[in-house]
Amino acid sequence: MSRAPSSIGHEHLLNRELSWLEFNQRVLEEALDPSTPLLERVKFFCIFSANLDEFFETRVAGLKQQIQSAVDERSPDGLTADETYQAIHRKVRLLVARQYACWRGELLPALAKNGICFPGFKELSEPDLAWVDTFYRTQARPVLTPLGLDPAHPFPKLLNKSLNTIVHLEITEGGQRRLRLAVVQVPRVLPRLVKLPRADSRQQQYLFMGELIAHYLAELFPGAAILGCWHFRVTRNDELYADEEAAATLLNAVEAEWRARRKGEAVRLEVEHGCPLEIRTLLLENLGLVEEDLFVLDGPLNPVRLMAVVEGDHSPERHDPPFVAPVAAALREEPDMFAAIRRADVLLHHPYENFSSVVDFLRQASADPKVLAIKQTLYRTGGDVQIVSALMDAVRNGKQVTAVVELKGRSDESGDILWARRLEEAGVHVVYGLVNCKVHAKMCLVVRKDDDAIRRYLHLSTGNYNTVNAHLYEDLGLLTCRPAFGEDATNLFNLLTGICQFPGTKKLVVAPFELQAKILALIRRETLHALQELPARIIAKMNALEDPLIIDALCEAAQAGVRIDLIVRGVCCLRPQVEGLSQNITVRSIVDRFLEHSRIFYFENACQQEVWVGSADWTPVHCLRRIEVLFPIEDGNLRERIRSRILEAMLCDNVKARFLQSSGAYTRPHLSRGVALRRSQSELLQAAAARAESEPSRAKTKAKYPRLKLAPSPFAAQRK
Repeated sequence: MSRAPSSIGHEHLLNRELSWLEFNQRVLEEALDPSTPLLERVKFFCIFSANLDEFFETRVAGLKQQIQSAVDERSPDGLTADETYQAIHRKVRLLVARQYACWRGELLPALAKNGICFPGFKELSEPDLAWVDTFYRTQARPVLTPLGLDPAHPFPKLLNKSLNTIVHLEITEGGQRRLRLAVVQVPRVLPRLVKLPRADSRQQQYLFMGELIAHYLAELFPGAAILGCWHFRVTRNDELYADEEAAATLLNAVEAEWRARRKGEAVRLEVEHGCPLEIRTLLLENLGLVEEDLFVLDGPLNPVRLMAVVEGDHSPERHDPPFVAPVAAALREEPDMFAAIRRADVLLHHPYENFSSVVDFLRQASADPKVLAIKQTLYRTGGDVQIVSALMDAVRNGKQVTAVVELKGRSDESGDILWARRLEEAGVHVVYGLVNCKVHAKMCLVVRKDDDAIRRYLHLSTGNYNTVNAHLYEDLGLLTCRPAFGEDATNLFNLLTGICQFPGTKKLVVAPFELQAKILALIRRETLHALQELPARIIAKMNALEDPLIIDALCEAAQAGVRIDLIVRGVCCLRPQVEGLSQNITVRSIVDRFLEHSRIFYFENACQQEVWVGSADWTPVHCLRRIEVLFPIEDGNLRERIRSRILEAMLCDNVKARFLQSSGAYTRPHLSRGVALRRSQSELLQAAAARAESEPSRAKTKAKYPRLKLAPSPFAAQRK
């Protein structure tokens, strides 16, 4: 669907890339916040770097291509690609400077006080040196390959985000001493942090792999004098461009592209502090980069690897309080999940309710002799053992099992390909998505021959079938056996696996066929109600808001008097609080312990409230280039639970919420004296723990759920 010209102009729109950087700044602020437990600060420090890596691999890489092609195309907010590119680099340099100042001035000293240190070789004892020497000779030395740089050895094609060391050498040739350069690439099989053995578990010491290799460089270049060495890292274009028409199958296309894209065009060079100008210049020239693509870092080159420290330390005082989610109340006393679903729809709110219910749904289906077939979409599952094994068990138990596997998700495609092939070998009918459209919908359909009829049981979700992410991501899921839902899901699976036209739906809304039009219709209905002086309100929670058509419709609704509250975790291209355009629109973002991932859309509808939940954000990609599913919550009790317990908690958050200003910046709320502190995730955790304590269940034997206290407020100093 092409975009019709907007009568509003550009003043209500924000730049997508700059809005994304604002989001990553909010992630960094969690690392900067002293009220956050120490290792949670390190975690956010790592997430900031991982996010920035992907931003350069995809968004910056795309901008560079656009600039090089000299296409005069402006973003919806009116900026050219070059203007956006320059603004990005100014912002990124400020953020990276704050990040590394935080590492040197706050995190590194705090870790040392807690017994977590990163000593250099000069600080190691004799026993440590002996242990490191053994580690180097048995683990590292066999896989290292020095690469000389001279006319006979051109500059190597270094892998994306690999750690490398450039070495300045002096050698003797024909009686003359000559200067040479060489590169040592650290293989991915080696850890970037080497943990030294300690008898006292409270003392943790790590050696950076780059420093370890630098210590032994003389052995890699015998007869040469090491004049200096400096670590560097290259970020490359990592977008997926599978030539699906030329490949025999989509699986082969993705497999081939996954190998090729690891060596895409360079977009960023990071070097360690102290690297000489001539070395930096040489690296830039060989990588086809310019000075503005260079980042000189006074700290670890790849902070993401510090996650090994976070994951390896189990001291509770350095982490968020532990929480084990209870089983959803509707499923606690009923071991037969199909019976529970027949009684009423079941809403699952993860991670506040245990994801084991979803796994149990699959396990029961795989073992139940009355189940005839299972159909499921799989996107970024990470090869989840519990999910994959349940599908394999179902085949062994005689069920017909179909898995629609999306390989084009940005994750570990090599791993996805491996477990997808294993599913095929086990007898699962695997379909590898669609050629021109990602399958992003999350649904599982179970066909069961009940005593009275063949019935279809359905799980619909906003999140992926991944038990690890389910502990970290906030998502909603619905278990239902409503016939119309099952019929729509059946037709959609037939579309994904067969050759047919989209037949339309009765209840579900499916992208790319009708989702954008449905959202626009819902917004315009609220606009009409406001003009008729009927109750009109929109509360929309999502990960990103980018679609210009939807943004225009929201602004028109706001002008008509509709009160609009948007909870947008990441990119938001709508500029709120613009007089005459969007003054009735409030945009907030919540970045906290769990990744806010659910998409929830509430419409007042003249007191006939509607709540829709789904897998899609309000972006052109989700609406027009992906298979997405939006589903209504038809049970009135569940609608009220979503509105009053989930959305309202987030609208009252004044601890972790930041508010988008018309300038494009996000600010924390100003708190007056005596205002109660509200932190939505903590309140939801407390409510889940209280329900588990007050309602005995079969899940209670797994763990006790202590009542959690709110963390100290970062606003305490502001209160007067």
